[in-house]
Amino acid sequence: MNAIVAVDNHWAIGNKGSLLVRIPMDQKRFREITMGHVVVLGRKTLATFPNGLPLQGRTNIVLSRNPAFKIKGAQVVHTQEELLAVLKNYASEEIFIIGGGDVYRMMLPYCSTVYVTKIDYRYAADTYFPNLDELPEWKLTEEGEENTYFDLEFNFCKYENPSPKALEGE
Repeated sequence: MNAIVAVDNHWAIGNKGSLLVRIPMDQKRFREITMGHVVVLGRKTLATFPNGLPLQGRTNIVLSRNPAFKIKGAQVVHTQEELLAVLKNYASEEIFIIGGGDVYRMMLPYCSTVYVTKIDYRYAADTYFPNLDELPEWKLTEEGEENTYFDLEFNFCKYENPSPKALEGE
């Protein structure tokens, strides 16, 4: 299983229900990596998408605690157990966790790869991704060259965990 995320200098990912910044090159990379795959996200993350609709060209699985929540074009699950049961139907390498903070924290132990866009800036934030540099099981395996968007510097990185938690029955 994989995760994909954009973080600032303090591993912040959001503030007041929104992304910290939108960088076209990062959004293009996100599309290229996740297209044709399974994306797992929370209901609040879904609400930040254009018109609150699932991503096209991907199998969307939305986690919501609200048992009445339904959205056309996505499968909705309500618990971690239900999510893990659904994910068993897909190859692990085809699955991408795309947010938000609670979903990332819940599913990170199952991930073997995290694609990180590191933004060299510190934003006001209320939502964070676990700092992979401080977790011994995670190793930085790729660090791309520095890119610039206006005055923001960022680079694409890849972290790997050689021993993620297996989905039951995997």
